[in-house]
Amino acid sequence: MEYTLLLATFLAGAAYVLMPGPAFLALLGIVAGQGRRAGLNFVGGHLAGDIVWASLALTAIVGSASLGRLAFDLLGLVCGIYLFWLGWKALRAKATEDGGTDQRVDRPVLRGVAFGLTNPKGYPVSVAMFTALLASQSAQLTWANLPPLLGAAFIGFIAADLLLIAIIGLPPVRRLYRRHALLITRATGLMFIGFSLQALWQSGGGLLLRRN
Repeated sequence: MEYTLLLATFLAGAAYVLMPGPAFLALLGIVAGQGRRAGLNFVGGHLAGDIVWASLALTAIVGSASLGRLAFDLLGLVCGIYLFWLGWKALRAKATEDGGTDQRVDRPVLRGVAFGLTNPKGYPVSVAMFTALLASQSAQLTWANLPPLLGAAFIGFIAADLLLIAIIGLPPVRRLYRRHALLITRATGLMFIGFSLQALWQSGGGLLLRRN
């Protein structure tokens, strides 16, 4: 297997993490509000979802039959409900005396796992990202190469996570966040609800069409 294929897979994994979405916004609030250690715990949990979606995406690309559409529509409903709940909580956030908000995440690892496994962008974005960067080397996408490809994607996830934590954890970024913590939290809540409604619309529409 050529090193260029591993490099492309690494870049696809990193780009997947760096693409803004619910988890990106959650990591921003956690690192800026609670520090880099909490952020590391969050992304450590989130890796579970990253690995699951990358495995499904690469398996589908290599040629295996992916899970049926019904499973993803049902998962989409779960994603939508979960994100709506998070968004609603953020909209009701209140400022604290130290300049933060009352939306502290006490168990960032568990929050990361929940975000990773219910991420509405997970499967479709993984498929799109890996396909875009690996399509030119399709001849090398074999079952024998699947384990090293997953390893390269995993390293890409970690590299991108560490980069985000390093940048968000910088003192100027944290000061900016704390200065406008309540506004950023509520704006993030609105975005979460937007992601939620999109997931519910797409998944609910698929289920209704199947029923009819």
